[in-house]
Amino acid sequence: MSDATFTFRVDETLKNEFAAVAKAHDRTGAQLLRDFMRDYVQSQQDTRDYDAWFSAKVKHSRASADAGHLVPAADVEARFAAKRALTRRRLEDIN
Repeated sequence: MSDATFTFRVDETLKNEFAAVAKAHDRTGAQLLRDFMRDYVQSQQDTRDYDAWFSAKVKHSRASADAGHLVPAADVEARFAAKRALTRRRLEDIN
């Protein structure tokens, strides 16, 4: 991997404060900027990956619903009412 130079303008006060904070953490400003850039690129990739995963889940769910693979709301309510009742009984047994 070849190195490239990244040049930009920044307020002198900000530059000096950033350099001082970096030095206080035994880092150079350049090291921190590279870290920030890597973190930002990774964050953007993570967001793209999540969005792709989520879109695939939604597409799959819609196709499933369109195919008629649905659970009636009353069945869902009954199932979770039973789970809530079981949890309450377990909590009562603990106390």
